[in-house]
Amino acid sequence: MTLRHMKIFVAVFQYSSITKAADKLHLAQPSVSFAVKELEEYYGIRLFERLGRRISPTEAGKELYGYALHIVSEFEELEKKIRNWDALGVIRIGASITIGTHLLPTLLKQYQIRVPELRMEVKIRRSAEIEQLILNNDIDIGLIENQPEHPDLTAVPFMEDTLEAIVSNSHPLAGRSQVTLKELAEYPFLMREKGSAGRDILDACFALEQISVRPLWESASTQAIVRAAAEGLGVAVLPALLVQKNVEEETVRRIPFPQPLTRKLNIVYHKSKYLTSRMQGFIQLCRTAG
Repeated sequence: MTLRHMKIFVAVFQYSSITKAADKLHLAQPSVSFAVKELEEYYGIRLFERLGRRISPTEAGKELYGYALHIVSEFEELEKKIRNWDALGVIRIGASITIGTHLLPTLLKQYQIRVPELRMEVKIRRSAEIEQLILNNDIDIGLIENQPEHPDLTAVPFMEDTLEAIVSNSHPLAGRSQVTLKELAEYPFLMREKGSAGRDILDACFALEQISVRPLWESASTQAIVRAAAEGLGVAVLPALLVQKNVEEETVRRIPFPQPLTRKLNIVYHKSKYLTSRMQGFIQLCRTAG
């Protein structure tokens, strides 16, 4: 017994006619008759009574019809969904905290307008966690703040961001047009937690200049750091994207470095990942926005 047998049986049942069922299925009448006969032989029971040119289902035929209709309907639903998976399916996206907070909502809204049927599931984590989610195939595409080192990950730069110093409006450095890391290190430092992309870059810069810093604060919340800086509790170095609104609202003062601390934001995915046209479209949107 095959799915073909089920489809033929359902059509014969619905039309009460071998001829009409054959026309509907674009099959020869002998093929339809033979399929019904094979079903009856398979189950060892009569499914239809032949009454002249018309046929009527037996009680066994009526019972089988309920199951057969369900099987055929499920298969047709499967066919429809899989054939249109690229448009009707799901894209699983991961983003670092900074990107997830300041860039991703706008990107998702733009793409959702283009492809309204597409479901876009999101996970916001630290960059290192996003990399692991990709390696585990828990997400399809990641947007992170660092260059991944794992050989199985492909990275495509899509935007450049700058790390900048922020201080309170009343801080002794607030009037400066520029500041060095060495000068900043003379004040209490407010930093992201170890393992975050911004912290890794900052630690590397300190190490390069042989500057030793013991942070007064370590926080996974960038907004907590911004608030603490605004209250004059210390200085911080954070992504320009992240502090832009606070600077515009004049809750903190931004001070550039003589040599800008820039970093590339990356689109990452597994090198063996099959990228559907919808995934490729989202990647292209990110690059265009960048």
